[in-house]
Amino acid sequence: MRSARGSPGTWGRTRVMGSVLFLCHRMPWPPDKGDKIRSYHVLRRLAEHHRVYLGTFVDDPADWAYLDQVKAICADVCVCPLTTWAARWRALGALVRREPLTVGVYRNRVMRGWIEQLMVEHRPDAVLCYSSGVAPLAMPYAGLRRVMDFVDADSDKWRQYAQARRGPMGVIYRREARQLAALERTVAECFDASVFASEAEAALFRKQAPASADKVHGILNGVDADYWDPGLAGPSPYGPGERPIVFVGAMDYQANVDAAQWFAREVWPRIHASRQDARFYIVGSKPAPAVWALGQLEGIKVTGRVDDVRPWLAHAYAAVAPLRIARGIQNKVLEAMAMEKVVLATPSAWEGIDDFDGRQGCISDQPGTMADEALRWLELPRPARAAAARIRVLSHYQWARNLDVYQRVLVPSAMSHAAGYAGHAPSVGACS
Repeated sequence: MRSARGSPGTWGRTRVMGSVLFLCHRMPWPPDKGDKIRSYHVLRRLAEHHRVYLGTFVDDPADWAYLDQVKAICADVCVCPLTTWAARWRALGALVRREPLTVGVYRNRVMRGWIEQLMVEHRPDAVLCYSSGVAPLAMPYAGLRRVMDFVDADSDKWRQYAQARRGPMGVIYRREARQLAALERTVAECFDASVFASEAEAALFRKQAPASADKVHGILNGVDADYWDPGLAGPSPYGPGERPIVFVGAMDYQANVDAAQWFAREVWPRIHASRQDARFYIVGSKPAPAVWALGQLEGIKVTGRVDDVRPWLAHAYAAVAPLRIARGIQNKVLEAMAMEKVVLATPSAWEGIDDFDGRQGCISDQPGTMADEALRWLELPRPARAAAARIRVLSHYQWARNLDVYQRVLVPSAMSHAAGYAGHAPSVGACS
């Protein structure tokens, strides 16, 4: 198995306040999809104030191109490839061991060896785990301050997947939901703090894990509002005379695939029957075959990956977020809001985002309601600008402010950075 290890980069020029081991299930660079957007900003903030030792995995070969940028801000890096077949083989092993398949995917000897060596040679002050699958890698180190960023409850996403599937896959998904729910409770009990991407998600987990309720925090995602600025969008990518509605996201992600299919087959026919000039654009990388097939339907276009999604958002009449399987705050919704777009969202897609005065669009999972709202905005001579949405982003979803809270949870001011390695020996029992 190949791993890439980094050497100290530019981190030495920052104002260092102790060291952090950051274990992440996917390389947090570039910020081109939901979970990587949050992990990217967390990594950048940590590197400004701490020596960061990053242990992570690459499941997309394109991410290797960004390794030097990651190494430049970290004290050391261990990156292990995660191929589809390797992941499936490890998941099968987890099935035999009666543990979550997700945990099996990240059971990696190279990563474990690197962590063990790091603990002996560098004595980090804290460990941050990002996504439940990597939490077992930190379980042996009970003497360390350990923080778990669940982002959202993976177990509930698997439960939602199970509800949408029958047969053997439904059985496997239900098993994974149960196993992950048990792991999430154990991790929350053993770790010093647990973090979720919204207060609503945190509140739900407190009910599921009441013994750990006082250690659970909701810390919002943010938006780079300087980047997601409608004034920087550039010319329209759409054809003359088109009135486009756009759905943006990674189109190999199961929740997005389901959302695109539902909107295309349940909502879109009602819209296109009334407006022949309306177009539904599905914009995002790696469309699954089921998504490509939607491009054969009248009035629907699938773009695949584009260099910059901002023009596609800025010049659309509305952005849709028709997710039916979702947890936590959806970055695609916040980005559309920052671009002053009318947003047509399902309740699942809007979860974790508080309503606000001046919001334009709809929050509904009824095809007729969403179609009627879309037609209302398509009647305008040009796309409306939802100024209140951007104002809301600027006041509540700025990364700098939200990451201040994040850093205080990870390294409380009372923590001594000179505590050394005492007590970092592997523990035994339920939390080992």
